[in-house]
Amino acid sequence: MPKKFTDEEKSRAVRMVQEQRSEYPTLRATCEAVGSRYGIGRETLRGWVNQARVDGGEVEGVSSAEREEIRQLRAENRRLREDNAILKAAATFFAGELDPRKRS
Repeated sequence: MPKKFTDEEKSRAVRMVQEQRSEYPTLRATCEAVGSRYGIGRETLRGWVNQARVDGGEVEGVSSAEREEIRQLRAENRRLREDNAILKAAATFFAGELDPRKRS
């Protein structure tokens, strides 16, 4: 089961990578060194660093805020589709119930 890290732990680890980046030849090496000290996987930490760069506007990409907005809009869209399907089924049911041709 994957470990859960708090936002504070993530930001501290990202800050450590950014501060020590000049001491290592590659970002991968930096993430490996910092990650081993804090018990964080190299690729996990590298992903956090890359996302921090996107959030900071250093590189192109989808920021965390935009990603969260997209997630919320997709959830809302899913709920609205379900509501619409329920309303269509109810309208069909009641249209059939009120049809005068069905009365005996």
